[in-house]
Amino acid sequence: MARQMGSVSLKIAQPNILTPRLLLRLANQDDIAAIIKYFVDNKAYLTPFYPKWMNNFFTTQYWQNQVEANLYEFQYRLSLRLFLFRQNNLEQDHLEIIGCINFTNFLGGSAQYCNVGYSLAEKEQGKGYMTEALKAASDYVFQEFNIHRIMANYIPHNQRSGNLLKRLNFVVEGYARDYLLINDKWEDHILTSLTNSDWQYK
Repeated sequence: MARQMGSVSLKIAQPNILTPRLLLRLANQDDIAAIIKYFVDNKAYLTPFYPKWMNNFFTTQYWQNQVEANLYEFQYRLSLRLFLFRQNNLEQDHLEIIGCINFTNFLGGSAQYCNVGYSLAEKEQGKGYMTEALKAASDYVFQEFNIHRIMANYIPHNQRSGNLLKRLNFVVEGYARDYLLINDKWEDHILTSLTNSDWQYK
């Protein structure tokens, strides 16, 4: 898919990131039912860690627009929004999504950083899926986007997320009070980052 930006035509191959057990990729229109099912099934579990749900978030129309927006943003290197699929489920008629990883707020110039957020289905917790997925996705962003720093922030009581980031060598850099409005409440966050030791100016 090519898009025009001024006189420049961009066409970037979409990632299909494979780990030992997972496939990570952008969603397409055929995935919308699976996306909605993922969020509906995990709504109660994810609510304490998510911004307030938009009224139309769980609708087909919302995700039809969102899937297109996600592809557009990827083409212009504004975001990378990946969904997680188990490889042993890929041959089935109805694919199951078990999580997502969103890289956003890409900045170039003297910054060269982005933010990452993620979620995993409640029933898949404790199996190492997100460690596997976030490691591979971060490597992709470092290599393909040539980003120097990936920043991840978590609510202090979310120790599962804190332990995940520690395993992947994210370094704690600070503590921000009332950092994000989560589930209608301003929440403090612990600030962490992972830097790209192989970064080179391009």
